[in-house]
Amino acid sequence: PAARAFTCCLCNPPGQTKKALKQRLLKLLPCCGPQSIPSVSENSVEDEFELSTVCHRPEGLEQLQEQTKFSRKELQVLYRGFKNECPTGLVNEENFKQIYSQFFPQGDSGTYAAFLFNAFDTDHDGSISFEDFVAGLSVILRGTIDDRLSWAFNLYDLNKDGCITKEEMLDIMKSIYDMMGKYTYPAMREEAPREHVENFFQKMDRNKDGVVTIEEFIESCQKVKSQLIPGPGPSPARLLTPHCP
Repeated sequence: PAARAFTCCLCNPPGQTKKALKQRLLKLLPCCGPQSIPSVSENSVEDEFELSTVCHRPEGLEQLQEQTKFSRKELQVLYRGFKNECPTGLVNEENFKQIYSQFFPQGDSGTYAAFLFNAFDTDHDGSISFEDFVAGLSVILRGTIDDRLSWAFNLYDLNKDGCITKEEMLDIMKSIYDMMGKYTYPAMREEAPREHVENFFQKMDRNKDGVVTIEEFIESCQKVKSQLIPGPGPSPARLLTPHCP
């Protein structure tokens, strides 16, 4: 289906290296484009988060290293890019949506970007801090399979009540088709998103109660993980697709 072809910044297209994937993920925020990420050795005296005029002061380097799966040097590079382009230390939803739209000029990515923003904005304060960014990035790039699936579930659980309804998944699917725009044609049909949702629930809703819990979601995907993971390591693209094949 066309929906499975979507490749947002969180996806890992076939043959893409982990380094290339990280660069795509860094482009997700306006403060993390490749041009704004210097080498680790550059101005290392500032790498201890010495901030001058910022509205948000991030946690210490050591604490973030303990909370994520990134090394000290990786965090230094990530933070420098974030600080250089986001002097306030925060990214709001409109800014996030604006940069995300650059990757899908053929369609309307606004709705899906809003859903994605909410998944990164874990404390729901209307902004993404450096801590939010690296926490999500750590799960997506280096989390366990269960961690990644839990992150994907949280993305689809729009009202964060612990279960995915057909209405929520339909909103997700429509946003994906809107984002893909002309690239969904000629495969795109008006009823395609709803059919995709029905297929999702047929495979995921084990007790047929009309909602999918996180236990059902993870269990279903784990049972077909050989299809979700086409190689020696987990693929974020497969784990973040809206159903298990």
